[in-house]
Amino acid sequence: MNRTVRLTTGQALTRFLARQFVERDGRQSRFIEGIWGIFGHGNVAGFGQGIAELAQEEGLPFYRPQNEQGMVHLAAAFAKHRNRLATFACTTSIGPGATNMITGAAAATVNRIPVLLLPSDYFANRIPDPVLQQLEHPLEHDVSASDAFRPVSKFFDRISRPEQLMASLPEAFRVLTDPAETGAVTISLPEDVQTEAFDFPIEFFERRVWHVRRPVPEPELIRKAAEMLAAASKPIIVSGGGTIYSEATNELKAFVEEFGIPVTETQAGKGVLSWNHPVNAGPIGSNGATSANHLAREADLVISLGTRLSDFTTASKSAFQNPSVRFIGINVLPMDANKLAALPIVADARRALPALGQALREAGYTGTAQEYRSLVRELKEEWDTKITDLRTVKGDTPGKLSELAAIGLVNESFGGKATVVCAAGGMPGELLRLWRPEDPKAYHLEYGYSCMGYEIPGGLGVKLAEPDREVVVMVGDGSYLMMNSEIVTAVAEGIRITIVLIDNHGFQCILGLQRAVGVSDFANELRFRSGKEGAPTGAYVPVDFQKHAEAMGARAIYADTSSKVKAALEEARKSDRITVVVIPVDPESRMPGFGTWWDVPVAEVSATEKTKNTRQQYEEAAGKQRPVFA
Repeated sequence: MNRTVRLTTGQALTRFLARQFVERDGRQSRFIEGIWGIFGHGNVAGFGQGIAELAQEEGLPFYRPQNEQGMVHLAAAFAKHRNRLATFACTTSIGPGATNMITGAAAATVNRIPVLLLPSDYFANRIPDPVLQQLEHPLEHDVSASDAFRPVSKFFDRISRPEQLMASLPEAFRVLTDPAETGAVTISLPEDVQTEAFDFPIEFFERRVWHVRRPVPEPELIRKAAEMLAAASKPIIVSGGGTIYSEATNELKAFVEEFGIPVTETQAGKGVLSWNHPVNAGPIGSNGATSANHLAREADLVISLGTRLSDFTTASKSAFQNPSVRFIGINVLPMDANKLAALPIVADARRALPALGQALREAGYTGTAQEYRSLVRELKEEWDTKITDLRTVKGDTPGKLSELAAIGLVNESFGGKATVVCAAGGMPGELLRLWRPEDPKAYHLEYGYSCMGYEIPGGLGVKLAEPDREVVVMVGDGSYLMMNSEIVTAVAEGIRITIVLIDNHGFQCILGLQRAVGVSDFANELRFRSGKEGAPTGAYVPVDFQKHAEAMGARAIYADTSSKVKAALEEARKSDRITVVVIPVDPESRMPGFGTWWDVPVAEVSATEKTKNTRQQYEEAAGKQRPVFA
């Protein structure tokens, strides 16, 4: 006899979420650690009722954020810090509440991070159409604003009958827990359907453990890779986020120490080896180190390990200049493994590296030549000397501290095991070069989607993922003004992190880029409008960020000299609640150029000589691109 339980869609969804677990390497853990949500008429009576009635019973905590986009960033940061083995669900009402999550969904999907999004939707029965906030399409009556999630989700479904949960949810969790397919998963929930009941089979709610697979490499391809590596004289490894998510730090360390192959880092991969490890050649690409980019230019073999090879990593396909360079791609995602016309090894990094090492030993390969290893050490020492100089305070005039020195002060204060969180603008490039992590989880950047506003909710996500870890968020004033409301969430939940707010009067990163592409200063700084000019050109708009943060319940400290910064950071580390340290910096104290390039097209026709000359330089640089690797 079939046993059933009568539940509404909202109740059934709550119970199902609570009973999904993951397992990898014999370790099991709950996958959905809680629910974040903002209620409105679209979800308060349906899913909201199910949460209120069952979530506590099922051990699912509920959190109320201040912004729907922010809660998705928080969930993604949590999942990233947990190596994609846990995440949160996010629920919203209809209309703007739902579409506010789209930016967060795109960021999660671009970065291959699992988040479960549960936006509400119009009535499935259509009787009261058009309902409040309904998007009416003249030809397709089943279209709603929530369809905008489709291109930014790895899985999308709309539940128009309660029993559809039984087909939709298992598929949703298959995608969420698959290391190759994961990203934002969106299940749109019509307002009326959330309240409707169905006799669900009891077994639908039994505890389910999803195995997070570790694909093993094909022996034939491993042997071929070993042959390619043995024939190379200047190999390098480009290590990305996948190496960290697979927890392959020890395997990578053992591999490169045995064979003397230098490791270069991407934004997502920074920290996989401590910054001072002898074969860590530093970051690669457009925001990379002179050491790593020197090795990349001359490399005759590149192993891309757990990286999606973004344009910043490859310097817009201009990084690898050796005419005979070849590539090996090791990735759980076939699309990434095949990039740059590589020998594709579709496998987990933690399983591929030992297999490749064994094949090399069997082939009699003992590693790179001593001359090459000496070159790597020399380049690394030169780079470390440059970074030490850039991080050093050059003067202590109030308000004239450089952003680079501020980063150095923060790193020195919090150490190499605290997690720094940042996203978007120029600071990620500075942190990639300047921050010195000593732990795979000490560097947390959202740079796949480069999403302003990620920083503060991201910091909360990291702290919830690992409460005992020190977390410091570094954010510019422009990004802070976009999404600072989650400070209130931190106060309400008692989440203690440190926010270092760098005040440089606007979007100085884009101002620098604007100048670099031959355009005059225009509309990037936070200035008063002084007349009828096309964009404001008056004095800087003064914003009292200290008072603003204090008004939301945070401890806030203003520090305009290096000595005050050191004292403020010490106080923040001892604080019992979230602390905001406001540091005004000199906007013109910028990161120097290191001969790297990023493809940002310059106007082909212009009336100004500056732009014409910049276009000529752009065309010369673009001539070094190697699109044959696409």
